[in-house]
Amino acid sequence: MHQLYLVYAVAGVASLLLALVSRRIRHLPLTEPLVALLLGILVGPALLGLVHVEDRTRDLLLLEGSRLLLAFSVMAAALRFQAGSLRPVLRAVVVLLAVVMPVAALAAGAAALLLGLPLALALLVGACLSPTDPVLAASVVSGEPAEERLPERVRQVLTTESGANDGLALPVVGLAVAAVLPHTTPVDAVGRLAWEVLGGSLVGVVLGVLAGIGLNLATKERDLAGGPELVYTLLLAVAVLGVSRLAQTDGVLAAFLAGLAYNWWVGDRERESESKVDEAVNRYAVLPLFLLLGAVLPWAHWAEFGPAAALFVVAVLLLRRLPWVLLLKRPVGLSTRDAVFAGWFGPMGVSAVFYLAHSTHQGVHDERLFAAGTLAIAASVVAFGVSAAPGTRAYAGVAEREDAGAAR
Repeated sequence: MHQLYLVYAVAGVASLLLALVSRRIRHLPLTEPLVALLLGILVGPALLGLVHVEDRTRDLLLLEGSRLLLAFSVMAAALRFQAGSLRPVLRAVVVLLAVVMPVAALAAGAAALLLGLPLALALLVGACLSPTDPVLAASVVSGEPAEERLPERVRQVLTTESGANDGLALPVVGLAVAAVLPHTTPVDAVGRLAWEVLGGSLVGVVLGVLAGIGLNLATKERDLAGGPELVYTLLLAVAVLGVSRLAQTDGVLAAFLAGLAYNWWVGDRERESESKVDEAVNRYAVLPLFLLLGAVLPWAHWAEFGPAAALFVVAVLLLRRLPWVLLLKRPVGLSTRDAVFAGWFGPMGVSAVFYLAHSTHQGVHDERLFAAGTLAIAASVVAFGVSAAPGTRAYAGVAEREDAGAAR
């Protein structure tokens, strides 16, 4: 418990300091999750040795911590834009979900073969890394710099995709887990996954609609105070996650669909206060998880991969997503500039941590899974953290030059 309290203390103090410079940090080549990851490395066994976490405790904390954070984050993604305004981007999101995510899983899995992993385990690594992370993506699609520099369509596409594919990655990961575990048959896996997806969808839509009806009634009767209204959608995310897990369904997908259903039902209600809470959750509630991740990074296993580790990182960062979004820019409806931006800023983060821990919970105990997955996640957090602010500025600069050239 002492070490857990130490994590609380370090994460809390760091969060306070980061909050004091929260506006300025948006313009620096740095993100809050990257700072937390580096602090975790500092207090972990690799450096100061203040935090030591056993594997079983590590897996449980990462699984449930990432699950709860994902529920909050996909709820925020579902509420970031009015539901009616998302219709024009539905085709783009469907293409990204149906084509880019499976191809990303195969590309990342192929990269994992460079580490000497067996085929089934490499495919599982790729499946865990396939969804884009709504927590890290939020830092580039929300807030004042994003609203000022990025077109709304790009922000809508990235937001909706990252919210949806975190839940829809479950079938991809589930089938890969079945391929790794010898006692799991594909038929059993497909049946279970179908229930998790369909059941989770039902739970999410029903609870989202009921929450919307309840909010409208409470507002009409003036029974809802300002404080509870501020965190109403966070409470909805917790409720949906709990009901979904009791029903053994996909809680992350359920939370996203609940947010969409709630968003549709409440219509044009003012959501400024909710968006501020959602932004705070995405930027600061995640810090303990990334600090813990930094403290449990498997440096020894990474060293065993040898020079192949660097090749794997480069291959995942460059080939997992970017080329496929560029190839599909016309069906997705993006310009080359937009496709480059959307292809690069599809980071691996909390969602990948969740699926790594989920796979371990399902019975895949090969430490190479955690080692390969966390290697890609750590590289993504660093690459994304360093490039988020400069990338957004570069995008705006290119757009201004193109507009000026067109005007002439």
